[in-house]
Amino acid sequence: MKNKRLILIIFTSIILLLIPLIAMQFSDEVNWTLFDFIVGGTLLIGTGLMCELVMRKVKKIKFRIAILVTLLAGLLLIWAELAVGIFGTPFSGQ
Repeated sequence: MKNKRLILIIFTSIILLLIPLIAMQFSDEVNWTLFDFIVGGTLLIGTGLMCELVMRKVKKIKFRIAILVTLLAGLLLIWAELAVGIFGTPFSGQ
């Protein structure tokens, strides 16, 4: 059971990273480098593993939900900042 979840996290991350890879074949608007795929994979797998850790260690449902929502919101904010620079940091994609 534990290994199945790890495989699911990795498989889901690969599927999500295939979306821009395929889009790059059909559009010049999507232009990812190898570094972009590495950062994206690290973010997705890292967040997935942190969510798995929370699911295993946190017993109270309210705390578990709050932590998971925070993790996923953090992932989305970091991804958006890296993609389009919504906060204007030096890491923005612009």
